[in-house]
Amino acid sequence: MEIFGIPLAGVLSQLLIGLVNGSFYAMLSLGLAVIFGLLNVVNFAHGAMFMLGAMIAWMGGQYLGLSYWVMLFLSPLVVFLIGLVIEKLFLKHLYKLDHLYGLLLTFGITLVVEGLLRTQYGVSGLSYSPPELLRGSTDLGFMVLPNYRAWVVFASLAVCLGTWLIIEKTKLGALLRAGTENPKLVEAFGINVPRMVTLTYGLGVALAAVAGVLAAPVLQVSPLMGSNLIIVVFAVVVIGGMGSILGSILTGLALGVIEGMTKVFYPEASTTVVFVIMVLVLMFRPAGLFGKEK
Repeated sequence: MEIFGIPLAGVLSQLLIGLVNGSFYAMLSLGLAVIFGLLNVVNFAHGAMFMLGAMIAWMGGQYLGLSYWVMLFLSPLVVFLIGLVIEKLFLKHLYKLDHLYGLLLTFGITLVVEGLLRTQYGVSGLSYSPPELLRGSTDLGFMVLPNYRAWVVFASLAVCLGTWLIIEKTKLGALLRAGTENPKLVEAFGINVPRMVTLTYGLGVALAAVAGVLAAPVLQVSPLMGSNLIIVVFAVVVIGGMGSILGSILTGLALGVIEGMTKVFYPEASTTVVFVIMVLVLMFRPAGLFGKEK
């Protein structure tokens, strides 16, 4: 069976790749949206945190012999702690300033982190094998589905849904939102708002690290792997609406699929289709598809 002259198996295979990429876009844009929506910081270091998640997982396996499953927990924890340090030392001084200052600071952090790791490991990709449990593939009849890629989609959706539920449907999420909109009122109820803000930034970058560990067996682990994704992820956040948690998740998944299908039917436009969509959205709905108009 063919679709516009292209075998169905090829279309479905590219659809799967689009879903995997969309899962990474969704998780990364989710972390960005959490940090911007709750802290009002444009975190350009998010790509570096994604890369750190993958690099730390690789180091744990290479030097300490730790398994993928251990690093799936340990690597985000390490990046979470790094995020706490970054927020305490640098970002907390910028919340009342223009967004540009936060953008420049986090861009500088990205250059430092990438430069240090590039000096040590170079820019050629490092391989990271998936766990034994997730190797191989499953024959669905119409296509062969790699088990690890199916796991990436499932795990990403689970993390995104869980994060959205916590922020939108729980008392903790309500406190986070209230603390960013009216910190003095929340502090009057005995809540330590600065500590809550610090933890929020740490959790936001930990989400990027989770995506990095999931991506490590799919992509080549490299100090520059975050830079290759972060521009697209920023476009995803803009399209979905800056600060919109649900918008980032849905837009990330949708744009991954659209990008994958573009590679099938019009490969020349696959690298620009996301940015074309961003321009169109900004023309007709500047706040983004799910953003709130001011």
